[in-house]
Amino acid sequence: MQQDLFEHYRAFSQFTYPGLYQERLQRDLPVDIGQAGRLIKQQVIHSLSLSASREGGQTNPAYGNIGQVPWYRQGEDDYFPTATAMLAELCRRDPRGFVSDRAVENKLIITCRFVAILMASILKARGIPDRVRTGYAPYIRSDRMEVHWITQYWYTPEQRWITIDADTSLEKRPFDPFDMPPGTFNFAAHAWLAVRKGQQDASAYIVDSVDALENLATQVFFDFHCLMNNEITYMQAPIFIAIDFKTVGEEKLQAIDTLANLMQHPDENFAQLKTIWETKHEFRLLHGSLV
Repeated sequence: MQQDLFEHYRAFSQFTYPGLYQERLQRDLPVDIGQAGRLIKQQVIHSLSLSASREGGQTNPAYGNIGQVPWYRQGEDDYFPTATAMLAELCRRDPRGFVSDRAVENKLIITCRFVAILMASILKARGIPDRVRTGYAPYIRSDRMEVHWITQYWYTPEQRWITIDADTSLEKRPFDPFDMPPGTFNFAAHAWLAVRKGQQDASAYIVDSVDALENLATQVFFDFHCLMNNEITYMQAPIFIAIDFKTVGEEKLQAIDTLANLMQHPDENFAQLKTIWETKHEFRLLHGSLV
């Protein structure tokens, strides 16, 4: 089973496959994963950082002078959903590729999912089992629990998954973003079950007009798809929850409970999760843009 698990997470997905850039990932990046992750972060600007800068807020100088980003540039998530697309555009804007002095105007304006996918692509190119994960980052300063995407990779010498957050790796944290302590990141299944059991305040998970349980359920399914090597975009969700969440009854909520319980221990429950993936059509088929 462990061999099947590792083969599953070594495999590229349609989103993490680097295409003809695989050799560059192997050749042009530092061997050290932390150094590689920080260099990747220097190629991009988070769209919220761009918005904050344009609204007069302070931004981390490590991201460069964001004010130099051309006025017409906006968030680019929709343009570059795959590793191949991001890598091609980075090289188009600066043929040198991964460089620490990339001009601000040549950086991609993307969010955490995309950095997590780039890191997963880099690690898979090295033959390292890894997976993108979805949940919440209590360490991001906010008035609510912030949805966040990160990456995990298998570290054979210590026989454990190492959790990394390249997207916020240039921020000052009381922990190593390339070996995050257990409990630092709040995985979606844990958050869902904590709210369902009344152990955590649901109001922290309300986003704009989106109900807390709907937000949480969406992240649970994003993470489920990530565990199955299918890192879908924000604009899609399984038909099980996508039509009208307000009409979801207790039976459906309990079905999500069951899935979340399995996802709390995804390695031990890998076979069951794979069976659900291969048989539960409503969990896998998507509703959203162009679907």
